[in-house]
Amino acid sequence: MSSALDRLKNLTNKISSYELARKENMTELKKLYTEIGIDKKVENFEELFDFKAINLSGVSLQEENLGEIKEGKYLQILAISYDKNATVKSKNISLAYFGRVESVDAELKNSVVEFVIRYRFEKSFINLEHYHQMLGSLCKKNA
Repeated sequence: MSSALDRLKNLTNKISSYELARKENMTELKKLYTEIGIDKKVENFEELFDFKAINLSGVSLQEENLGEIKEGKYLQILAISYDKNATVKSKNISLAYFGRVESVDAELKNSVVEFVIRYRFEKSFINLEHYHQMLGSLCKKNA
């Protein structure tokens, strides 16, 4: 009984820490959204999450070399939109262009990397909720 109660407490703590992290993430993401100028291209913050994904060019997002610049490239935030009714289903949209990555201020570059990671963090929760709802619907149909 005690181990089941301990597991429940651990699970509850983990869920509440994720929710706290998610709330803090959204606060910081909204700040970065205006700080790096994404608000000029996407007027409504919530519309960011209509994109399939947001990518970054010119800087690595891989864990082992996170934030490392790619010489000769341009620092740019790209969003991928998806329209199932269009001839070309997905389209890249430039959300922000900062020029040659070598000439971008290190603090700005780090803010751009942070924005993309924070966006992906929130987007993963949105996807998790979506698939959880889909499974719930499927289970109801099969019951």
